[in-house]
Amino acid sequence: MITRLVLLVFGATLAAQAQPAAKKSTTAKPVAASSVSIARAQIKQMTLRQKVAQLVIAVSYGEMPPRRSKEFLRLDRAVRVLGVGGLIVVNGVDRSGVKSANPQEMIGFLNRMQKLSKLPLIVGADFERGASMRVSNTTKYPHNMAFAATGDLASTHRLGAATAREARTLGVHWVFAPVADVNNNPDNPIINIRSFGQNPNDVAEHVKAYIAGARSDPAYKVLLCVKHFPGHGDTEVDSHRGMPLIEASRERLNRVELVPFRAAIAAKVDSIMTGHFSVPALEPEAIPATVSKNVMTKLLRQELKFEGLLTTDAMDMAGLSKMFSGGESAVRALEAGVDVLLMPRSPEVVVEAVVQAVLKKRLTVQRIEKSVEKLLVAKADLGLFSKRLVNADVAPDFLDTEEDNEAARNVANRSVAIFKNEANLVPVRNLDQSCIVVLAERRTTTQGLVFLEEMAKLAPKASVVLLDPTMPQGALDEVQANGANCSLIVVAAFAALGSYRGASLPGKFPALVDGLIASGKPVVLLSLGNPYLLNSFPKVKAYITTYSTVQASETAAARALVGEIPITGHRVISLK
Repeated sequence: MITRLVLLVFGATLAAQAQPAAKKSTTAKPVAASSVSIARAQIKQMTLRQKVAQLVIAVSYGEMPPRRSKEFLRLDRAVRVLGVGGLIVVNGVDRSGVKSANPQEMIGFLNRMQKLSKLPLIVGADFERGASMRVSNTTKYPHNMAFAATGDLASTHRLGAATAREARTLGVHWVFAPVADVNNNPDNPIINIRSFGQNPNDVAEHVKAYIAGARSDPAYKVLLCVKHFPGHGDTEVDSHRGMPLIEASRERLNRVELVPFRAAIAAKVDSIMTGHFSVPALEPEAIPATVSKNVMTKLLRQELKFEGLLTTDAMDMAGLSKMFSGGESAVRALEAGVDVLLMPRSPEVVVEAVVQAVLKKRLTVQRIEKSVEKLLVAKADLGLFSKRLVNADVAPDFLDTEEDNEAARNVANRSVAIFKNEANLVPVRNLDQSCIVVLAERRTTTQGLVFLEEMAKLAPKASVVLLDPTMPQGALDEVQANGANCSLIVVAAFAALGSYRGASLPGKFPALVDGLIASGKPVVLLSLGNPYLLNSFPKVKAYITTYSTVQASETAAARALVGEIPITGHRVISLK
């Protein structure tokens, strides 16, 4: 109770010191006339080039680069010289893999960028599972599909509320979430557990719950963005690497893919992100939906009546960039009806291309100003013209709280689901005679360590081994030979997104699992992440999934395996 009271007191402090006071709930009511006045007054003072630059959101890594570094000079050119409209915070990469900024560093960096910019920057981030997707030392919420597996909309509502609080605490105003894609293709390598599942109505309900939660406290007002229109769930190609093709009929699209987007539009969602994939039922030309007027204007604007901000997905993704140059893709996206150009490789090239398109009458000044006004109205409605900086001193009181961590653990515990359980092997009873094989996705990872620590406490006499795909064949052969001495074999396999196509495992792991199954010993397969893994190994005796790879799910998996917690997760996807 003391912790709760402290959080409430500091909540009032943060709202007063670090966050703009919100006059209205996000787009639930007409935008205040003063916001429109602010936007139009700014537009009158801007050159054509400045107007175009406002439509560009440049990439950043949320950390302060040295002043003389190439990275700082790049950001300085984009923010101070070119005058881009905002930044998106993404993960960096170092020798150990993905690298996230820490909160204090990120707040200092964003405050510095805001001071460099003539107009307030709008800052966005893909906080699909809270700020932890991009920022370290924040609560690591499970993936969306785990939330759906609980069958509890209140948990998704709470995720939305917590994410809005985290975002504004860090200086982020535009949350590129929730994901509205219906994951109806088991081989989808990029959406998968980022989706709330394969039932369009269930996905729609969780999308609405998230939106309502994010708007539940006006002190933490953010823009929300559903993605990836018109639905990225039925693809087998990662749009970061190529252009996917969705061959569904218009009737199927209406019945499945478009259902969550309609629900989000009815809930007055602030923005929608396009998808870089081809949909012949909507656009006969083999081009990404992002640059299709049939999709962006005729369907989204005219038929579905969406009037909010429309942003591209990252313009450096191959689904778009392999077909068009950066400048041409920007012009085509604006022609199609898009407002905001997200993450172009070169903001300068994009701005110049759009300016030339206006001068050559391919686009009109009025078309540019219409989108600029939308973005500036959003900035004004967020309070950024009156207060663009955040207070780093109070941030620790609102990030990574015990309440948030308990909520994440609760979702992880309730999301564990069992799809198959021959001879009631789970929960495992004879742990002392069991062998546990943990398959990590790469050598430089912490995957499996939490699971192993938990199993060491729950089954100290069990044989446990942690493998990665770089292990020599001899090591794998030894594991398979040792399986003959086990009464039961548990294979705990990590299967995150984008690591490999479909629902198989990397390297020689598939052959290892098939060999363990062929040994005649009962095999329990535990998937930490991709729930479709059973499709690759249908002969296992039991199959459990966590729908997430986060550490709370590792703990939940170990406890569920031995019966410490009940297995109550819903089957939100279908298996063969």
